[in-house]
Amino acid sequence: MLQHLGSNKTILGMKIILTKVSKIWVIAISLCINYTVNAQSTEDESIELSGSVDTYFRTNLSGGDKLDAPASSFANLNGFALGMVNVKAEQSTSQGGFVADLVFGPRGTDAVFASPYYSATGNIVNQLYAYWNANEKLTLTLGNFNTFLGYEVISPVDNFHYSTSYLFSYGPFSHTGLKADYVLSDDHSIMVAIMNPTDLTEMNDVNLYTYGLQYGFKDTYFNFLYGKQAVDADATFQADITGSYELSDKFSLGVNASYNETMNAGGFYGVALYPALAIKDGFDAGLRVEYFKELEAGGVAYGADNSVIDATVTASYTTKDLRLIAELRLDQSSTAQFNSMTSDQLSSFILTAVYSF
Repeated sequence: MLQHLGSNKTILGMKIILTKVSKIWVIAISLCINYTVNAQSTEDESIELSGSVDTYFRTNLSGGDKLDAPASSFANLNGFALGMVNVKAEQSTSQGGFVADLVFGPRGTDAVFASPYYSATGNIVNQLYAYWNANEKLTLTLGNFNTFLGYEVISPVDNFHYSTSYLFSYGPFSHTGLKADYVLSDDHSIMVAIMNPTDLTEMNDVNLYTYGLQYGFKDTYFNFLYGKQAVDADATFQADITGSYELSDKFSLGVNASYNETMNAGGFYGVALYPALAIKDGFDAGLRVEYFKELEAGGVAYGADNSVIDATVTASYTTKDLRLIAELRLDQSSTAQFNSMTSDQLSSFILTAVYSF
């Protein structure tokens, strides 16, 4: 009997010890899990969602055909019209990150063109890429990304004017490929890229490739693009310079000059200036003055050897996430291109609301 009681005490003692050991293990595992989660949350940044919505009213002031519009991209619809919805998801860590940028609406469709193979889904992909920070100086990017040429961009959030220039409209909008960005120093950078032909976003069914190069010095970028864009075409060459300069606390100046030529097919060259003035408390005013000349071998907008001057005056008011834009634009062509080819001049007015989130 005493021996049996001793056995029970021994078993009871072992149970107590096991219970305590189990609790210790539970506490230790919990601490490890908590430490791991905290370490990961400290290292990894959360996925950021952002985007914009834009809509506008446009009318011609010079009379004639109300549906007439400049041969530049976007903001060309008459009356009350829709721009686009832009939704972007992105994540950036010390190792790398990704960007998924989707667009819906007329401006978005014009930006990504008609995807030839996956029109049901491809027509909404503005950007889709992942990148790897190989070290502090080198970043490799694979996927579809907006072009490195030109001063203006697709999203109206990042443009001062709502309508776009001819230089932007007839350069590339986006590229699909592989690029390497390398920081040479605080003031110098370089980028090299191999890409599908311009605007072939989903795949490369022509087995042709385009090459890109960018050299950056402070706020000025020298951009180059070369490659065949179609099987039955000669190679396209484009040289482009962009610059953005903060001349004072209130005054800034943007510059874009570009030359684009496809041998035996034509092209264009031109220059655009973008002075802008911050007036006070969200009020800004700016000007775009652009000269655009099409080559004698062939034109891309109005025709061979034609030239056009775009003068755009914009005033805007920004309150928190909403920007209201009023724009007056005058297009002066060297030949009659407007009002059913009877006038060389077109003036228009645009009122726009752009909301960012």
